[in-house]
Amino acid sequence: MDRFQLLTSYSPWFIILCLLTGAGYAFALYQKNPSWSKGVNWALAACRFVLVSLICFLLLGPLVRQVRSTFEKPTVVLAIDNSQSVSLTTDSSLLSQTLAQIQSLANELRRKEVNVDVQLLDKDADAAALSAKQFSSPVTNLSNLLGTVQSNFENRNLAGVVLVSDGIYNQGVSPEFLPYNFPVYTVGLGDTVPRRDLNLKAVHYNKITYTGNQFPVVAEVQATGFAAKTASVQLMQGGKVLATKPLTFRNENDVQDVTFYVKAEAKGIGHYVVQVAPDAGEFTHQNNNRDAYIEVIDGKEKILLLAAAPHPDIKAIKSALEKNQNYEFESVIAGLGAPKQPKYDLVILHQIPDQLSTGTQAAQKYLEGDTPLWFILGSQSNLSQFNVVNTAVKITARGAQTDQVFPSFNNGFNIFKFEGSGGSLLQKMPPMSVPFGDFRTAPNSEVILFQRVGNLVTNKPLLAVNTDRKRKSAVLTGEGLWEWRLEEFNQTENHQVIDELVTKLVQYLSSKEDRRRLRVYPVTDEFLNTERIVFEAETYNEIYEKIYNQKIALEITGPDKKVSRYNFINTESNSQFDIGGLPKGVYQYRASARVQDKNEVVTGQFTVRELQLEAINTTANHDLLRKISNETGGQFFLPGQVEGLTRQLSQNPPPDRVQSTEDTMELIHLKWLFFILLFLASAEWGVRKYQGAY
Repeated sequence: MDRFQLLTSYSPWFIILCLLTGAGYAFALYQKNPSWSKGVNWALAACRFVLVSLICFLLLGPLVRQVRSTFEKPTVVLAIDNSQSVSLTTDSSLLSQTLAQIQSLANELRRKEVNVDVQLLDKDADAAALSAKQFSSPVTNLSNLLGTVQSNFENRNLAGVVLVSDGIYNQGVSPEFLPYNFPVYTVGLGDTVPRRDLNLKAVHYNKITYTGNQFPVVAEVQATGFAAKTASVQLMQGGKVLATKPLTFRNENDVQDVTFYVKAEAKGIGHYVVQVAPDAGEFTHQNNNRDAYIEVIDGKEKILLLAAAPHPDIKAIKSALEKNQNYEFESVIAGLGAPKQPKYDLVILHQIPDQLSTGTQAAQKYLEGDTPLWFILGSQSNLSQFNVVNTAVKITARGAQTDQVFPSFNNGFNIFKFEGSGGSLLQKMPPMSVPFGDFRTAPNSEVILFQRVGNLVTNKPLLAVNTDRKRKSAVLTGEGLWEWRLEEFNQTENHQVIDELVTKLVQYLSSKEDRRRLRVYPVTDEFLNTERIVFEAETYNEIYEKIYNQKIALEITGPDKKVSRYNFINTESNSQFDIGGLPKGVYQYRASARVQDKNEVVTGQFTVRELQLEAINTTANHDLLRKISNETGGQFFLPGQVEGLTRQLSQNPPPDRVQSTEDTMELIHLKWLFFILLFLASAEWGVRKYQGAY
């Protein structure tokens, strides 16, 4: 429904004046006896009257206000929980009958001119032809389902939501804690009585271990209805049973753990299966087994700390690195022992080169080689020799004097990042003793910490790294890391920031530079069987600049040894390639490309894990559905009561919502008015010419 209204800032008497002006103009022009008939004369006078009156009225700048009213029919949303747990715990005939009743409800509402919209957990399912076979969603997120309805129908005429569910959710927050601005009518499916079942709730294990290590695999088994009975738990690999352990349950609802110890032998990703032997009286066997994927690494990063003399900093560094199981740390005092390994991934030289040259001789092979080095200076350091063997910082000392300086974090440092407020906490650390003199940082070096004297932040480095690709190195120009760890614990009761500084610096220095010109890798090492497998592709020229539009061939070999082949081209706008979800297992991939007339090959592996959530909890939660209905003004129904829900929603359908919009604009902007004026002027002129007048 539309309504128009004319508005003007002038007095309505001006409209009469406009009409009088038009009438006077027409009278003055057509009052003489014309050479044409009186009827034609009156018609011409009328055209001139209307034309002049309209033009005069438009000079008043009138406005037109248009009010448009639209009627929106009410909408009822059918939110269907089409998860696996519903089909698992609800009798198939009852589920089909309930869906037929829900379809009848939708038809009845449409007959009452109520719009019906269907929302599902699984957006890929066909909502128009929903059947019991489509209850296959591997997760249940009821809060997301209702939240999507609320956002999609915000400021709409939403009369209510019918939630058909068993009340079980395994993702997201509880839907009872979220506010809804519409009534929720719930239909409770499933069985609220716990079923007799053996449920392997979880398997706990470390995702990474090392060759030769023995690692634990802990299985958590829940038994319902198996009081004083025994179950058998097995650990298998490649179809072979590695170990079997019995479990005896104490009561009707008991949870017990069983631990297996496995020795890591072969490098790579190992696929282990933990299984609870099925019992004939169980409700379901779908939750009796779980997979464990454990990556076995060939060895740890070997770190050597070679010191000129005992020092508390050695203990501080050791404590920080021993928290990380990826590192194998060894400390040696020069002259009192010798390194055990022939080669290390990083060597930390504490006060070496030293003044007595004892440590310098012990470190000679590391100084002359290409092993990454971290220099830590102190009172026994020989600065002249230090300037010769390091490429990060040069120091011109003024005698044997030292200076007490505080750390100041360089906010422009971005080679690696610190979490949270680590940079600000470093500002509060005690001072370090550094050589007094001039410092010069090499062009290919980055400063992590500057020296601060009082409130003055200098450009002298306290901690710097050299980014030379041939040999990375770092320099800490002072001693006192142990005091920093003590002070941090005094302030925060932990050593998180200082240990993170040491660990990330060691990680950067010991990491190997990737010199491959083709890099193809999955964006994560582990995918779910419901996810798409995404690969990132990078190609480089001879000076390691990124190049694009390279044809890449990708081969993926599954656990059944079946090979799938794909081809794609990496572009500047899209360097990723993805494929559909794969079954669970360990997959090997091989990518090849011809990059600037040279064949490049990359290999690797990833795992696909099956998402097992729906079979963990099979007891329907109708109390949750009742709470949602009570809090939103809805009502709870059982499957046999859906006809009552149909009567309640269809007998008194909510009214249409009227929405009005108002537009105000100047009358002169209406295009049709221009054509009216043009028609009047043209008609008058045409008739006068036809009658022989000017």
